Amino acid sequence: MGLWMKASVMKSALTWALNKGKIDLDYMPVGVNSAKFMTGRQAARNIPDGAVIVGCGMTASMRPAACYHLVRDSFQRTGHPANITWISAGGAGARGKAPGSVEECCKKGLITWFISGHHETVRAVLDMADRDEVTLSVIPQGTITHLIEAQGRGEDSVLTDVGVGTFVDPRVGTGTVIQKGKGQQLVSVEGDKLRYRMPTITTTALMATYADADGNIYMKDSPMYTEVREGALAARANKGFVIISVTGIIPRDDSAIFLREDQVDAIVVNPRNEQTLMIPQKKCFKQFTLGQNAELKPTMEKLAAFNKVTKLDPVRGPVEHALARQAAAVFAGVGFPGVRTVIGYGLPQEVGRLAVEGGLGREITFMIETGVIGGTPAPGFFFGMAINPQKLITSAEMFHYIEEHLDVTILGMLQVDAKGNVNVSKKSPAVKEYVGPGGFINLVTYARNIVFVGQWMARAQMKIEGGKLSILKTGIPKFVEKVEEITFSAQEALKKGQNVFYCTNVGNFRLTARGVELYQVAPGIDIQRDILAAAPDARIVLPEDGKVEVLSTAILTGEGFRLNWQAKPVSA
Repeated sequence: MGLWMKASVMKSALTWALNKGKIDLDYMPVGVNSAKFMTGRQAARNIPDGAVIVGCGMTASMRPAACYHLVRDSFQRTGHPANITWISAGGAGARGKAPGSVEECCKKGLITWFISGHHETVRAVLDMADRDEVTLSVIPQGTITHLIEAQGRGEDSVLTDVGVGTFVDPRVGTGTVIQKGKGQQLVSVEGDKLRYRMPTITTTALMATYADADGNIYMKDSPMYTEVREGALAARANKGFVIISVTGIIPRDDSAIFLREDQVDAIVVNPRNEQTLMIPQKKCFKQFTLGQNAELKPTMEKLAAFNKVTKLDPVRGPVEHALARQAAAVFAGVGFPGVRTVIGYGLPQEVGRLAVEGGLGREITFMIETGVIGGTPAPGFFFGMAINPQKLITSAEMFHYIEEHLDVTILGMLQVDAKGNVNVSKKSPAVKEYVGPGGFINLVTYARNIVFVGQWMARAQMKIEGGKLSILKTGIPKFVEKVEEITFSAQEALKKGQNVFYCTNVGNFRLTARGVELYQVAPGIDIQRDILAAAPDARIVLPEDGKVEVLSTAILTGEGFRLNWQAKPVSA
């Protein structure tokens, strides 16, 4: 990292640190024509006890911080609103590390029911659950967006095959219930599908970028739309109260209106709104907005510098980089020019980066669950946005698109079992450590090709030397007899004819009718000692002819590593 780059990042971090959490809940813009402009405290008075609030955003990005603050402030001053049900489709917390997330509202008596697709980032609500102060429910992220959308049409449920055969299927697991014996079941079996429901949305806590003086809402310079439109329409259809926070006032432009004035009840202006953590909306990274042609390399270097300084993204070494190259090669084996791809957080992001750097980037249409199409997915805590996006749609629209057009998804994995099932949603029986599936279940339901990537063992020590991989210290096998809970159903994948791969440090595996088959091994790895004997409960099988391909040393070292498409396009 250059000195100038480091200084620039440090300046942004220092400015943010000095001003974090500073939101004026009595701020009222001048020169507005609509009575719907309110201070934060005025807006809070319209939220009744027992309200069902839907939020928006993805972790640090496009988060309605002013809305979180006005709810918490009112509760702490007056005791109201109380007994709130909060709905967040994706990860809406900051892992307890930064203000301005939904964790601001995680107070005893304020939130009593929390519904989300991803809980891990909301550490404060997990702490509350550990103290038995809140009920947690889980619904796949994409299904939540479709339930919000359905309420906007006056419908109270969604019938889908998302989740069949997984833990949210009551025939297989706990359904939408996380704490044993606590909370109502929000999913039921109907034929060969599942029907999901959610409480009736009565209030919103949303963020857009700007409003005009007449009260129309805009998404100018927004990196994503998430659940903003569907959330507002749902609350309006339910005769509820729509609160939306914006950064400032801009001239009216009828061609760019995102929500009309009559679709909103309260507009709270917060000049300190952030595009994402440490990046003010008024000085946003234009690279994340429509109509840009930013140079990729310097932009990625700048984002990497932010991730390094903030230490919010893990530092990866040679072994992890080799694993990413393995998965990238598998991706290239099933991909083709024009492939439509969704990548998950963590190591899958590294796979996407390698595909771009390997020269395939212009031939990949990356898609992000937040509603971003095209461009290059942003790394680390910028997850959810893309550099030079080509199109923005809502999250609900994106998950509909995924149902018909997802060619490949690249995702992480916590555990794999003898049947090929994958767990990503549950680390342990402790509610305090619950993760949630996010949009994972939606993606694996519809992707034609699925590439899982993860470490072979937890807490193991490995090194690459002389083009070979060696295990210095064994750890806890991630390939087990039975996963903690089924987030991906191998049985359903086999029924649908999906191609499924599991990429680990020691080699690559694939799902077959006989089980999980090792078909490629890393040079230096002894199949019997390091794989079969190391994870005997997983009952891993070898190819029927007994031949396991040895991976190229270029994959381990990166020297001379190249990617080329191997598959032919399939019709949509």
